[in-house]
Order: sequence, then structure tokens, then C-alpha cells
Amino acid sequence: MYAIVDFMGYQFKIEKDITIKVPYMANTAVGNEITIENILMISDDENVSFGTPVIENAVATAKIESHGREKKIIVFKKKRRKGYRKTQGHRQDFTEIKITGIEY
Repeated sequence: MYAIVDFMGYQFKIEKDITIKVPYMANTAVGNEITIENILMISDDENVSFGTPVIENAVATAKIESHGREKKIIVFKKKRRKGYRKTQGHRQDFTEIKITGIEY
């Protein structure tokens, strides 16, 4: 069984016992349980259910595993023949959650 959910403005494909990286959730501690209620689609082995826009009474539960930062992305800007060069870096924060169940 898997589901497509809308969580924090992004869509994720989730299954039971998988870990996904979502945008950083600042006000949550590691080990807390969260519920995801915006489920757009659920598929088991035979049936597929689509919501309009979400499926009523469908809930996914997850546990917060950790917080972290992605690898650094280098941003390099240059204008040729002008002597302009600029290098910047960026690291995006994320939260890792583990899906503990999907109820429908």
C-alpha cells in the first residue's frame, strides 16, 4: 500500500516504514508523532482511490527521526571581461520522518 500526500506544500509518495526528507519543521522535537491528513491518493494491491482534492477519513502517521542539513550547493556568478566573480554557498535544512502507518 502506498499513498500520495500533500505535506508542507510538497507532494510525497509514502509507504509504511520508509524514511523521507521533508522541509525543516522548526517547532518539533525528535521522537514526536505527527499526522498527515492531506492524502491525495491511496493505492493498495487492487484498488486506487483518488480524492477531490483529498480523501476523507484517511490519515498517515509519522515519527520525526532527525533534523539535518543537505550538502553544500555552490553558486558561482561571473561576467566575462568585467572582472566580476562571486561565489556563494547554500545548505538547506531538512527534517527526516519515518512513516509508521497509513489508515483508510
